[in-house]
Amino acid sequence: MNIKSDYYDDDNRITTALLLAAGTGSRLFPLTKNYPKCLTLVNKKSILERLVTNLKKQGFTRLVIVTGYEKECIMDFLSSKSGNLKIEYIYSPLYRTTNNIYSLWMARNIIDEPFVLFESDLILNTSLLNEMVFPDKMAVALMQPWLNGTTVSINKLNQVTQFQKGTTDKYSDIRYKTVNIYSFSLSTWRAIVKKLNQYISEGSVNCYYEAVFSDMIDDKSLSLESVSFDHKPWYEIDTIYDLAEAEKLFPAEIKKRIRSEAVTIQRI
Repeated sequence: MNIKSDYYDDDNRITTALLLAAGTGSRLFPLTKNYPKCLTLVNKKSILERLVTNLKKQGFTRLVIVTGYEKECIMDFLSSKSGNLKIEYIYSPLYRTTNNIYSLWMARNIIDEPFVLFESDLILNTSLLNEMVFPDKMAVALMQPWLNGTTVSINKLNQVTQFQKGTTDKYSDIRYKTVNIYSFSLSTWRAIVKKLNQYISEGSVNCYYEAVFSDMIDDKSLSLESVSFDHKPWYEIDTIYDLAEAEKLFPAEIKKRIRSEAVTIQRI
């Protein structure tokens, strides 16, 4: 479904990431009573720590984070874990009354380079980012009964042709779930900012940024190539149930080590 990363020039490899982490994570309450969603532990390791580890492994050098709810917790946590990764913060004071479209818009003046966009509730296998570090990609997964949210249609060239909302029951073609990871070239980002400015100036601060992407796909001012996330584990953690499912996919390191040692003993 996608082109192998061997075909891409490493000179085009993206090294900047943008993380949207301003929300209150209300659906994960009480785990988010005193901490932002991205610090939720998945088998004793937070979503944010896992992301930072993935970024370092993929050669990222800059991480910009849009914060809001309990921003100090994020800053304190990363103070000792950034390593060679340069971290910058943007505070969104309207985080309680706006949605992720506003958080993305907040980054318009601080990012002027290609970047990869992440949501703060995703946990994934590092290798899934292999192709997302090149410009103008969109992570997708084949729609399954247990998934919900925005879907897209894809043509034979793996280009995203349309965004949809709601269930897939009324559609006849194959649908793919948005994983909420995107990569943008600088020219694409500048075009998106123009559209974001239009939405925000009209007071549309409570919608999702997918509305902007959808409009731009429709008028052909945005072109995104799909990257399949079906071959390795990933999970979007919105609820306590999601957290339990994610912990099945990403077991604790000690469990992995015990299983590995057991296999070694059996072989001996």
